[in-house]
Amino acid sequence: MSHIAPVVIPATGPAFADLGLNPKLLQALEQEGYTTPTPIQAQAIPMLLTGRDLLGLAQTGTGKTAAFLLPILHRLAAHRRHAPPRCANVLILAPTRELASQIDASIATYGKLLGVTHTVVFGGVSQFHQVRAMSRGVDFLIATPGRLLDLTGQGHIDLGATHTLVLDEADQMLDMGFVKPIRQAVAMLPSERQTLLFSATMPPAIAQLAASLLRNPERVEITPPATTVARIGQGVMFVDPGNKLTLMKLLVKAPEVTRAIVFTLTKHTANKVAEALTEAGSPAEAIHGNKSQGQRERALAGFKSGAVRVLVATDLASRGIDVDDVSHVFNYDMPNIAESYVHRIGRTARAGRDGQAMSLCEPEHRAWLTAIERTIGQKVPVILDQPYHSEAARLSTMKPPVMGGGGGNRGGHSGGGRGQPPRGRR
Repeated sequence: MSHIAPVVIPATGPAFADLGLNPKLLQALEQEGYTTPTPIQAQAIPMLLTGRDLLGLAQTGTGKTAAFLLPILHRLAAHRRHAPPRCANVLILAPTRELASQIDASIATYGKLLGVTHTVVFGGVSQFHQVRAMSRGVDFLIATPGRLLDLTGQGHIDLGATHTLVLDEADQMLDMGFVKPIRQAVAMLPSERQTLLFSATMPPAIAQLAASLLRNPERVEITPPATTVARIGQGVMFVDPGNKLTLMKLLVKAPEVTRAIVFTLTKHTANKVAEALTEAGSPAEAIHGNKSQGQRERALAGFKSGAVRVLVATDLASRGIDVDDVSHVFNYDMPNIAESYVHRIGRTARAGRDGQAMSLCEPEHRAWLTAIERTIGQKVPVILDQPYHSEAARLSTMKPPVMGGGGGNRGGHSGGGRGQPPRGRR
């Protein structure tokens, strides 16, 4: 495969120390080795410190989580009040349990010197520990909408004292049908509050939701909605359906593929691809909604540690995968929703690194590719324009295609080197 050179944009802007953050927050960031905020952090943090509502539009990998957590932590430290039993000072709504857990881990990292309390509430596991944590009251409650409404309905959670609401990945929550649960939860909150809404895309439904929830908000838009991260080299290979798995085995064997995420449309396909890649010598795990929480956590842990080199995921399960050194993203199945393409390929090229995204497109899905190109405002380079026939060459004698390595500095940082938080880069 030919090399696809991404565009590298040098990091510029202020340091965290210039943003007026609490010294203990700066100390925590310094202990992690981070000094330079991403563009959305540099713009959003000063606005949020004033207590204004905010609409943040930025694609995945740009630092959205830290952009809202750092100023909220600062304000909590300045006006500390213990939440009453069953209450939370801050409510953060997220579409998936993986993302909710990742946000919780970010709070632990940034707020470790402030003594803040936090807990995560999501389905698929026993509610016992969640109820016990909420019985004491917490500073941060990170929740998926379904389990939140379940526990409020049982009387275990009271949102009457919550002064800050964050909707993260709002477009994905609406895609998953959470608009009614979101509105039900918001109805339980005080009218006097700070509300933050972050989204990678801005479809009409998000604009309507933002208009109904935000009061005279500031708006931060780092890149136009539904555009792709500049550091990602993209490509598409046209392939017959019966030959996709053979081609996928070859692609992940390329030496440049150090850690990859493969996306499928269905859970069954995810299982099939993971098993086939593992049998072919590329250790892989599948992650999707039919997996238990323990299975999903073990798969992610193996992926982060390097024991598992390939993670095969459905779109829903991919939210919350926050691994910095994913070298490649492969669309085994083209997404049938154009905006999903942006979320998928945003799993690479994180934290200043470069990355590659390759899509396998069946002939009958060319219309999906056209819709994606219209959405992102650019053509995806064609790497293989004839359907790939596995019969033409056997795996035992073929070499993996030569793939681009992301501008030659994959795994490194641009501009000022390390300087962005280890988590919450979304």
